[in-house]
Amino acid sequence: MNMIKRNYQKEMEEILKNLQGPGATKRLLLHSCCAPCSSYVLMTLSRFFNITIFYYNPNISPKEEYDHRKDEQKKLLSSMDFANGVNFLDCDYEDYEFDNISKGLENEPEKGRRCYKCYELRLRKTAQKARVNNYDFFATTLTVSPYKNADWINKIGEDLSRTYGVAYLVSDFKKNNGYKKSIELSEKYNLYRQNFCGCRFSRLNMI
Repeated sequence: MNMIKRNYQKEMEEILKNLQGPGATKRLLLHSCCAPCSSYVLMTLSRFFNITIFYYNPNISPKEEYDHRKDEQKKLLSSMDFANGVNFLDCDYEDYEFDNISKGLENEPEKGRRCYKCYELRLRKTAQKARVNNYDFFATTLTVSPYKNADWINKIGEDLSRTYGVAYLVSDFKKNNGYKKSIELSEKYNLYRQNFCGCRFSRLNMI
């Protein structure tokens, strides 16, 4: 039996439409992998939410690369104008967490099981933090990239939503030329755009 492929973009648009109108603006904890990917997502979502960018990326190596991307994220937040407030929540590096989930998967290809575990690691931390701090929603910028599996990411997010009791905002931000617009925004704000996902394995297989 063929499974009907979900249109996450339309599902998200329906959720956002229902958020419009009078009442307090909802709070969103948005996991961000980097400034370029977050640029279009922030432009899209800041009209609907008070957003906190959650920078949790223990996969990125070396530490200098991690810090560079974090600095670029902060630079973007200080440069862009937003309809509602956008804050920044930093995390410890925790590269050992990525090393732990990668054990036994070192030879997996890009977009394989190691990547699935990496998505899960970062989204789980986001969901946990969203619950502790009483956010209304959590989400991730990861689906803006054509190199990421949106079906996997959304499945993980929805599973974690049930576990932690915080609504997950489904997405496929690369739709409607989202990836293209993120490149244009990166050029506008003079952002560093990396040529590999972030981990040491992706560095060996430059995208």
